[in-house]
Amino acid sequence: MTAPIPPTARTGPRIHTVAVWQCLQWLRLGWRDLFRCGWLSLAHGIVLAAFGAGLLAVAHHRFWLLAGAFSGFLVVAPVLATSLYAMSRALEHGAPINLGLLRNTWLSWQRARFVERGGYWCLVRFGLLLALAGTGWVLTSAALITLLAPVPILTPLDFLRHVVLDPHGLLFEFWLALGGVLAAPIFASSVVSMPLLLDRKVSVMDAVLTSWRVVLANPVPMAAWALLIMVLVLAGFAAAMLGLVVVMPWLGHASWHAYRDLVDASALPQRATGAGER
Repeated sequence: MTAPIPPTARTGPRIHTVAVWQCLQWLRLGWRDLFRCGWLSLAHGIVLAAFGAGLLAVAHHRFWLLAGAFSGFLVVAPVLATSLYAMSRALEHGAPINLGLLRNTWLSWQRARFVERGGYWCLVRFGLLLALAGTGWVLTSAALITLLAPVPILTPLDFLRHVVLDPHGLLFEFWLALGGVLAAPIFASSVVSMPLLLDRKVSVMDAVLTSWRVVLANPVPMAAWALLIMVLVLAGFAAAMLGLVVVMPWLGHASWHAYRDLVDASALPQRATGAGER
């Protein structure tokens, strides 16, 4: 790891640059945390796999909707992984890993009645923004496939035959390009934002700007990290959703270690473990 890049004129944490293979170290540390947290981590994976299975059951004859829903799932994943970050953070601080920690992580916003800079409500607001972005992509993807596909796309085989393998159309390429254009800024805005918001008392804007600074300082490692996330999640989907039981908590814990490697937030006010305060 090289020396940290000094902060900008706007007060913020220092950003570190890392080597591209540092992604593998994050995965190794994430696997260690998954093992140490045990069933509490795997329970997150079970819930997310059940959600994916439910989505498949509801929309399996509406693949035009399903394709967007699964990719939109990746957009809101940083929010869904919040308590996984909290568990890795607690391990780092030597705090107990139990249901109380998870309860405090998800419910402390109810005790933060006032909107304040760096208050716990900032996590809620950022989560809502990501959910809105995910919903927007689902609707855009569904409209694109419905309007431009040569035939109704009802099953995965229809999508493969008439969108992916259509020799006379460019719908699949257009769908991928549009998804990339929309996903890139969302990834840049969220790659370290949620762990930072959980760890330190900062505003949503400061967290998003920090995330962009991380990506701009580490374009190749961040591209590799995004690719690794996509490949592992797709592998989890391909394994009849069962792979998500392990993949999702693994990536959640690994993302915490990515944040810790990339951002030096020691100068910012710390949030209590479990986020139990305002």
